[in-house]
Amino acid sequence: MKKNSKIVAAAFLFTGVILTVGYLAFGLVTDLIFASGFLTGFIIWLFAKGEPSFDRIKIPYWGTLLLFIIHRVEEKVMKFFDRLSEITNVPTPDIASFEVIALVVVSVGAWLAIPYLIKRKYAFGYYLSWTFFSAMGVTELTHFVFPFFTDEPYGYFPGMASVLLLAPCAWWGMKRLSKN
Repeated sequence: MKKNSKIVAAAFLFTGVILTVGYLAFGLVTDLIFASGFLTGFIIWLFAKGEPSFDRIKIPYWGTLLLFIIHRVEEKVMKFFDRLSEITNVPTPDIASFEVIALVVVSVGAWLAIPYLIKRKYAFGYYLSWTFFSAMGVTELTHFVFPFFTDEPYGYFPGMASVLLLAPCAWWGMKRLSKN
């Protein structure tokens, strides 16, 4: 798939907006974690040649989206952001703050647009697909790294259980996305 320079610039700008809003919401350390998925997705998309139909990725897409919702519930119930705050020394932002709402609306809203965009073969839709699957399959693996930054023996960290299903489903999506 040849990428138009305007679409590449738009994808780069979108990535920058996400990372800026993430920084404003959660600070530098947490933003660097977010960056792993968005930057990885952007870079893979730049070199990816596949342009599969949505039918090819729809099962891993919907499965990853469902598992992401379950993951967010686990994080909320198990107080992930409180634990992350202890590690980063950055206070947990108010969930109703402009920055957090903007981050959710822009990132999740864009990911929800993937079926529409891919069905129409828009290059930006493939970029968003790569960021989605990379965020779920790469960034979420940090749940297994966080325990090393606590004073406790290595063990469960909020969100870790659901990542066991979430990440492999996202990897499946990336595999499907990479082929026509």
